[in-house]
Amino acid sequence: MRNPASLLAHHPVSGAVDIASPDPATRKRLTNVMLVFVCQAFHSLTFIGLALFLPLIREDLHISYAQAGMLSVAATLSYALGQIPAGFLADRYGPRRLFFVGLMGWSILTLTVGLIHVFWAAVTVLFVAGAFRALLFAPGLALLASWYPRGQGAMAMSLYMLGAYTGNIILALIGPALTVALGWRMAIMLFAAAGACGAILFYTFGSEKPRKAGARPFAMQEAVHLLHSKVLWLCSAIQIVRFSAVTGFVFWLPSMLIADRGFSLQSVGFVVAMSAALSALANPLGGYLSDRFRSPSLIIGASLVGLACTCALLTWVESTSALLIVIACGSVFVQIYFGPLYFVPVEAVGPRAAGTAIGFSNLFANLGGLVTAYSLGMVKDITGSFKVGFLGISALCIVGVMLSVALANMRHRAQEQQLTIR
Repeated sequence: MRNPASLLAHHPVSGAVDIASPDPATRKRLTNVMLVFVCQAFHSLTFIGLALFLPLIREDLHISYAQAGMLSVAATLSYALGQIPAGFLADRYGPRRLFFVGLMGWSILTLTVGLIHVFWAAVTVLFVAGAFRALLFAPGLALLASWYPRGQGAMAMSLYMLGAYTGNIILALIGPALTVALGWRMAIMLFAAAGACGAILFYTFGSEKPRKAGARPFAMQEAVHLLHSKVLWLCSAIQIVRFSAVTGFVFWLPSMLIADRGFSLQSVGFVVAMSAALSALANPLGGYLSDRFRSPSLIIGASLVGLACTCALLTWVESTSALLIVIACGSVFVQIYFGPLYFVPVEAVGPRAAGTAIGFSNLFANLGGLVTAYSLGMVKDITGSFKVGFLGISALCIVGVMLSVALANMRHRAQEQQLTIR
């Protein structure tokens, strides 16, 4: 006699799987997607919270804009340096434990930021916290990508940021009110505590996709061999452009709206929420279009053209309504090519080296973000405006467009060679 579970799982005639009882692999995939989504949302509350509360932090610690930029530099430098080691360790030992340690370490250390009253102590803590945060990105992307077939690679990677932007929306809507009621310090500490709870939840219920029996561990020689990939180097150059634009929009936009445009923190919160919502929608859309038309280079290039225009327009438009439209467009362009850009190097080197390839690309992304975070603060101190800084990002995006054309040509030649071999 068949048990009740088997009767629910399969249609008696067709044998089709009932949607109410998915197969174990699908169930695990959905579980991991949801857990990463929740963890990313909690992580975003603290990471983006530091940017949203930056005007308050700057006043409380009595620091300049350049010194405020150093807070981002500290967290970004260690984060960037940890990308390749994190990716390699994820490929060799699996991403689950690394992701847990990363979120837990980042959450505990950002909680202590709420207790710090000295600038250099904050810089030191954020530098150490950035190293833990490095264990989130490449392992998290590799974990999601491993549960999806190769033809859905860009979409799988784009899902990683959905949780982050959901956290941005929540933060933007409740963060300003929370700072009025409790102050920025208590707000950061509450968000960090939520992140620690998310890490425990992930470790309890998260899982890795089982590796093939007899598969040998990923070796250092294989990681070094990746340096011969021209696609990987080209994508890494584009990543410098991408994260420079992201840093401008995410880290400095709130300060620009307050300092240059006279917005209140509450108004900035609504703008950040709008921006995050549009970026969240753009992220899976970019992954879908890339997988659907098999042309990630086109998505990358078109996004960079849009970013070049919007970064320039941020410095030119006068009316508030026009400014909001420009920010909305930029929020779409800054994130729509996330999945495609991370998928291309993984496509070139293979899924076995996914974590290392992602870490390598993200290293260069954060080097670009590091320079931009400090440069825009320094330019603001020198010129009294963020205008020159955002014009510089616009010019950098034009360079990225030319690199995306070269990437398209390189992928086209590689595909022709594969067809010839077959």
